[in-house]
Amino acid sequence: MKIKETPLKDCYIIEPTIFEDERGYFFEKYNEKRFEELTGMNGHFVQDNISKSSYGVIRGIHLQKGEHAQAKLVSCLEGRVWDVAVDLRKDSPTFGKWFGIELTAENKTQLYVPRGFGHGFSVLSETAVFAYKCDNFYNKESEAGVVYNDSNLNIDWIVPAEDAVLSEKDQILPAFNHE
Repeated sequence: MKIKETPLKDCYIIEPTIFEDERGYFFEKYNEKRFEELTGMNGHFVQDNISKSSYGVIRGIHLQKGEHAQAKLVSCLEGRVWDVAVDLRKDSPTFGKWFGIELTAENKTQLYVPRGFGHGFSVLSETAVFAYKCDNFYNKESEAGVVYNDSNLNIDWIVPAEDAVLSEKDQILPAFNHE
């Protein structure tokens, strides 16, 4: 696997080495030892989540706070998504910045989203199956987030506004606190 830095501190793109032949393909999706060697980050994951969504769905911007904060390793198993990470760590040099990348079943690219980051994605294909590896267990009381269309963040979700499909919860998340 190849690890590439993003413009956000501690947020990484992971590209697999894919071996293909007439039978299909093989690749190592994740290797904890290699990940830790290349990034210096703890790569121990304890929970896997999968979601399926239709075109135009925007999920996010979500995070877990406090002792239940989660780092995530995310990928698209079917279809195409525009994946977004937002640095919400007030002591970070990239605080308040976001990064987006297209994750697809074809490119098999993953994004490592560290603790303290908000995360979301929009679905670009008819449907998409999305996978999250988390380094901490989910805790409902620790849920937090930022409204997807916050004017200070000005995130481009790629999906036209008239096609966006959001949960009620995602529509009423608070604005980004840049102080």
